[in-house]
Amino acid sequence: MDADLLKKLADLRDATGERKPSDALVLLEALKQLAVENEEIREEVEDMDTLIAQFEWTDVDYKYWLKVGEGVVEYAEGEAEDPSVTMKATAATWTGLGSGELDSTSAYMSGDLQIEGTLQDAIAYGELNSLVGDALRELGGE
Repeated sequence: MDADLLKKLADLRDATGERKPSDALVLLEALKQLAVENEEIREEVEDMDTLIAQFEWTDVDYKYWLKVGEGVVEYAEGEAEDPSVTMKATAATWTGLGSGELDSTSAYMSGDLQIEGTLQDAIAYGELNSLVGDALRELGGE
């Protein structure tokens, strides 16, 4: 994995200040690189049916999307065309989910994380995200 990207991830992990919503794109870039370099993640991405996830930060009006599956990882800011799942939360909830302080199931059950569309796709994304987190911890980027 790119050393600059690992440094950015470590800086995000260690930062004590407020995070920006666009920091989430750094994690998606890590996923994209790991889908090429990490055998377990590459196989997962190749074997997944394609899902398009829309992410919305409800209190700061920020949106980005991820298309992943069948060997493809693409992402960008803005709105996805025809997402299979949309996940909405406040910046505090997204930050807590990203840092591991919040569990996605608990956030969903409490209403802090809203999911519209295919719940199975949200679960598949969560499982892939967990694999990425494990790989980053091994690399020292998270």
